[in-house]
Amino acid sequence: MTESLSNPSEQYLDFRSDTVTRPSAAMRQAMAHAAVGDDVYGDDPTVNELELWAAERHGFEAALFCSSGTQANLLGLMAHCERGDEYLCGQQAHNYKFEGGGAAVLGSIQPQPIENLPDGTLPFDKLAAAIKPDDSHFARTRLLSLENTINGKVLPLSYLAEARAFVDQHGLSLHLDGARVYNAVAALDVDITEIVKYFDSFTICLSKGLGAPVGSLLLGNKEFIKKARRWRKVLGGGMRQAGILAAAGKIALQENAARLKEDHDNARYLAEKLNSVPGFSTKPELVATNILFAKVDDGINQTQLLSTLKEKGILLSQGNPMRLVTHLDVSRDDIDRLIAELKSAL
Repeated sequence: MTESLSNPSEQYLDFRSDTVTRPSAAMRQAMAHAAVGDDVYGDDPTVNELELWAAERHGFEAALFCSSGTQANLLGLMAHCERGDEYLCGQQAHNYKFEGGGAAVLGSIQPQPIENLPDGTLPFDKLAAAIKPDDSHFARTRLLSLENTINGKVLPLSYLAEARAFVDQHGLSLHLDGARVYNAVAALDVDITEIVKYFDSFTICLSKGLGAPVGSLLLGNKEFIKKARRWRKVLGGGMRQAGILAAAGKIALQENAARLKEDHDNARYLAEKLNSVPGFSTKPELVATNILFAKVDDGINQTQLLSTLKEKGILLSQGNPMRLVTHLDVSRDDIDRLIAELKSAL
């Protein structure tokens, strides 16, 4: 685990998500000394530097620093769609299922979810059938939103190329919820541009496996980002001396992306070890990135088990299958400790 900190809650070994990662000493140092200004006025030099660098690095015209992945996705949807428009997405898509219905509630945008296939992709025949006719009875279908990775699965590059051809054929735009897109980069062993080149816009979450404490980026062309920036202000997302946060975000992109393969290796190691725990079963061969799912026997009282583990300083999420996530604050020794405590508790 990383160095101990003053807050006792930070001593937990946490497998619930990669959102629990803690900023490195270098990030804390950069945050403490970041040059700042009022970002709503466009005067924060550290935010401006991050946005410019991110846009150039990913082959896009512009970028926008946002407080969260939920906000970045919502801004992307609202910049692509008007009131009464519709976007296509997966039933398991985060911006449909787990973001509070923000597109509908705040953007007046109708989601049209399609059942994801087991590999996380969306079938193009069903997507085509869901596109609405140009008729006043229907919402106007404007956008296809994909997610990569989705539940730890990586969308193949060939599928992304097909998605680009599909939206071009049907006159749609293509957005990527790329909260963990750098995990996809690590799994495919390609440059990030080989993934995002197919999309009109995409997001990156800086505060998951990349390890920044706060923040996400939305990228697109200049007009798109100008529109998204206005909506960010309307939604209360205009931040002032945000360079304190952006400083950590740039380090996350420049230094932590390369180490994500270690998290993937640890996730497969964890999956293998879980198969030695009575009542737990996994398929290590299906673990593509840092997220794995374990089936738990119905006879195991998960509430009691998780309470016992918490007393030992280990946090898990309840569920069947149970989701476990590796990240930069989880080592092989930490995994061995989890397995030992699981066996002892059972």
